[in-house]
Amino acid sequence: MAKPGMGDLLKQAQKMQEKLQKVQDQLADLTVEGSAGGGMVTAVANGKQEIVEIHIDKQVVDPDDVEMLEDLVVAAVNQALEKAQEMASQEMGKAAGGMLPGGMKIPGL
Repeated sequence: MAKPGMGDLLKQAQKMQEKLQKVQDQLADLTVEGSAGGGMVTAVANGKQEIVEIHIDKQVVDPDDVEMLEDLVVAAVNQALEKAQEMASQEMGKAAGGMLPGGMKIPGL
């Protein structure tokens, strides 16, 4: 069985890079949602870990307790970003097709 030459390895690396770039581009269209306060505040993030929507139920808006609303927004955003990061890692792992050694993460994800 012949060993793959340097040219073959470079071709494989280039294909992998193209595949990963395609997945990164597609991540902008995938979204996840984080929520807090029993769904009173929700944040939607895309696979590029950008917040794309925030929804706040009118019942949670209390001018005398703005701090609570701020805490709920922070919690919902953090949850959405965490889910977005997990989703991105899974999608990139699928694209890598097991080419990454066990547990190795792609920088930035």
